[in-house]
Amino acid sequence: MHSLRPFWLLAGMLAATCAAAEVKPTDPYLWLEDVGGDKALDWVRARNAESQKQLQGDLAYTSLREDLLAILDSDDKIPVVGKIGAHYYNFWKDKENPRGLWRRTTLAEYRKPAPAWEVLLDVDALNQAEGENWVWHGADCLKPTPPDAAYERCLIALSRGGADADVTREFDLVGKTWVKDGFYRPEAKGELSWIDRDTVFVGTDFGPGSMTDSGYPRIAKEWKRGTPLAAARTVFEGKPQDISITAYHDDTRGFERDFVQRGLTFYTNELYLRGDDGELTRLDLPDGASKGAHREWLTVELRQPWSVGGKEYAAGSLLAIHLDAFLAGKRDFDVLFEPTETTSLTGASWTRNHLLLNVLDDVKNRITVLTPGRKGWRRAPLTGMPKFGTIALGAVDDEESDAYFMTATDFVTPTTLYLGEVGRTPEPLKKMPTFFDATGLKIEQHFARSKDGTRVPYFQVSRPGQPLNGRNPTLLYGYGGFEIALTPNYSGTVGRAWLSQGGTYVMANIRGGGEYGPRWHQAALRENRMRAYEDFAAVAEDLIARKVTTPKHLGIQGGSNGGLLVGNMFVHYPQLFGAVVCQVPLLDMQRYHKLLAGASWVAEYGDPDQPDDWKFLQAYSPYHNVKAEVDYPPVLFTTSTRDDRVHPGHARKMMARMQEQEHEVWYYENIEGGHGGAADNAQLATMQALGYTFLRQKLFPGSNQDAGAQESPRGP
Repeated sequence: MHSLRPFWLLAGMLAATCAAAEVKPTDPYLWLEDVGGDKALDWVRARNAESQKQLQGDLAYTSLREDLLAILDSDDKIPVVGKIGAHYYNFWKDKENPRGLWRRTTLAEYRKPAPAWEVLLDVDALNQAEGENWVWHGADCLKPTPPDAAYERCLIALSRGGADADVTREFDLVGKTWVKDGFYRPEAKGELSWIDRDTVFVGTDFGPGSMTDSGYPRIAKEWKRGTPLAAARTVFEGKPQDISITAYHDDTRGFERDFVQRGLTFYTNELYLRGDDGELTRLDLPDGASKGAHREWLTVELRQPWSVGGKEYAAGSLLAIHLDAFLAGKRDFDVLFEPTETTSLTGASWTRNHLLLNVLDDVKNRITVLTPGRKGWRRAPLTGMPKFGTIALGAVDDEESDAYFMTATDFVTPTTLYLGEVGRTPEPLKKMPTFFDATGLKIEQHFARSKDGTRVPYFQVSRPGQPLNGRNPTLLYGYGGFEIALTPNYSGTVGRAWLSQGGTYVMANIRGGGEYGPRWHQAALRENRMRAYEDFAAVAEDLIARKVTTPKHLGIQGGSNGGLLVGNMFVHYPQLFGAVVCQVPLLDMQRYHKLLAGASWVAEYGDPDQPDDWKFLQAYSPYHNVKAEVDYPPVLFTTSTRDDRVHPGHARKMMARMQEQEHEVWYYENIEGGHGGAADNAQLATMQALGYTFLRQKLFPGSNQDAGAQESPRGP
């Protein structure tokens, strides 16, 4: 099985709303949580019209949007591929194919500047033929028997309008058609995955009680071809308070086996090995650890310290042991990585004979090759590793070779894709074009001191010789959650819309993220969440103290959990900022866990239904802390009607409340798009152009006098 769509990651990243048991004040804007209700959508259209008049009426908006769309639709972007059998598969969107083409080529063709592609599925043509609004969600292709046979069948997931909920349909690669009476999973959050040609694992909405409180599958089943979905046999049944249950098949030749993963919370899980008789054996490992199996090896990445076999292992460590030995009761793990004060593990990728470790050291990458042998593990640096930027890499085919794909990039250097093999210097295959003039731009890393003395890194991109007069328009971006590390990357849209206009760009590596591993993340969980916001404030204050900018020229931007971040920043630190772009945000932390996937984030934020938790949650619930008498910076809220992860009611209700309080606030809601905010490049270009136009109007000296500028609408 070659999966291009890891469900647990999709199940991961965010959703929406919740009600506290202790305090239940009347919320006059609850009606805005009715996502598709006529009254709510009329309100959305009215707010959209106000923002479109203000921002799309700007003289620079149209050319900016056209430029951003040209970047997004560029035929010169790197077509990222994944190897399945003899072919290299890619999903591609451009001007002529806004919803995209699923296509493949050979490695020999891929090496060429303009490869010849074989189109397998045209999503735009499919939409036209079926009168649908499909958005590609990925494919899972069945490994053929015998090994040298061609791939024939795939399970393709498609979403209406970009929502997390999707359907799965069986596709014939040879005939490039849907399989008549093939496997089909109706629309729901869930997945199908192959066991063999006539058997799949299925997790979906089987009816009342079959989904968790978080909205993901609670039951994993085995489904045979030619039988109704209702006849699928239960493999594992979790509890309603679990996050999700997932069953999957490891099709590595010679190591075929089935696993079931029970997600207990966002950060804890149980892993079961399924025997030939269907019996499940739970692997006796810490719930908080990430677990993986590769051929004969079992790997364990720790989130908390672990004492086992007479040894102590530090949080953030990566351990390995032979799976058979572990099942036989042995616990003599090899330590493959142990963190220091400045290092954390950001990735580990197996090739056929090696394990590639990607380590962040003060948010800069270094790669080590580990090779198991009779005398333990040998370590060596990766041959020919680029000397700059953010490095990401992964195996081409971990069963067949030690080849890997690697990308290198930074804020001002377009991404280069390399093809390498362990022990040899990697060769550059593709390079992203230059989408903006980065001449003279420099990247610096600085460190601020947070309120409690913690050293907080941040990256700054600016022109050399930039005057330190406090007048530089500066955009500060952050996330600070879910152990996600922010690293420098090349963005043509940021470059065109901000850097090429003379703006300074800053990325903050605040606590709650994964820049320094689990300890950095756990330092800002639940009752300690305010530390993330104190870190972000410290970066802002450092920029001001260094005279890079002043509050009137300092803007902030964040989405999803980052939307919660910037929501708290303007509520708690309004004096520091001149403009705010708050994208697909969480903002009502009293109701976040009651809609969509919100219940899955209780481990991150806390449970508002518990009085003790609500006491600290209330402190960082922007919806409950915004006040009429405080002078806040101008805010633009953006979201998506089709977002079924973070409920659009968060942004809607915050907008309505702040309008009622007569603050300067703007709002734009894309009617499609899912949690990413847009379903295609045209919608994404619109969303981005609105945000950057707003920031330019508010932060660049004199820009607010542009044509189209007007007073923010007051009142609901």
